[in-house]
Amino acid sequence: MQPIKYTFLFLFISFGLVSCSDDDSSTLNDPQDSTALEFRQDLNVSYGSDSNQVFDIYLPAGRTLNTKVMILVHGGGWTSGDKADMNPYKDVLLQEQPDIAIVNLNYRLADQNNLPIPMQTDDISAVINFLKANQNDYTISNDFGFTGVSAGGHLALLWSYTLDSDNDVKMVCSIVGPTNLADPEYTDNPIYAPLFEIFGDDITTDYLENSSPLHRVTASAPPTILFYGGLDPLVPTSQGVDMNAQLETLGIIHEFTLYENEGHGWVGLNLLDTWSKLKLFTETHLE
Repeated sequence: MQPIKYTFLFLFISFGLVSCSDDDSSTLNDPQDSTALEFRQDLNVSYGSDSNQVFDIYLPAGRTLNTKVMILVHGGGWTSGDKADMNPYKDVLLQEQPDIAIVNLNYRLADQNNLPIPMQTDDISAVINFLKANQNDYTISNDFGFTGVSAGGHLALLWSYTLDSDNDVKMVCSIVGPTNLADPEYTDNPIYAPLFEIFGDDITTDYLENSSPLHRVTASAPPTILFYGGLDPLVPTSQGVDMNAQLETLGIIHEFTLYENEGHGWVGLNLLDTWSKLKLFTETHLE
């Protein structure tokens, strides 16, 4: 899926927020509290040997081992994109939910020799393991939330539903993320063929289903919030509608918003509606 970085750019502009400095640290804590930890950010932290296996981490002032962590996953059709695409959303989080730690990650990009799954979900696992191994240094908890956009929404859902063996994920958000790669709306419609070239000519239905949150979700899934556009040229409406129905059937706490007249991203009032709902969902299930 193509990234919708401009969506979050407009969100950032709409709120008139000022992003944090690019310095490695900043004294955002209460100056009268000499024991409080200062704000800290580490950029391009390596969690693997590939140049794309890096993340940025933003640690709030006054954090403790109870501080929750939001993980951001960029889009780009599994083959492109960069964590910088999520920076506007990161900046909003820093201002609007300053008590949450933020991890903005890159992952290895797929090509004809490297299928996206399990490579990219393996990278998310590596990030989670790195955070846990460095929990005391970062002074964070093992309670994680995910927000993914487009292909990043797909990866966030898939990892949360299939690889969170310790039940560390407290909530997951997908914004225009594919949920069913085996959907006939995809596989039988030639207009989507270019999007699936990355999966190769010999890919099986089993692979597509095993790589699809819709087919892998269980009743133990974390609370889930979904946002989709009714006129999306890249993600059929069925991807959101069917996922919503499956979550309803399984009795999973969830919210679903379909903006009937929007495409693969939106601005204006609908964007503000998205942020308002996502912020409340995060406050309810992660903070």
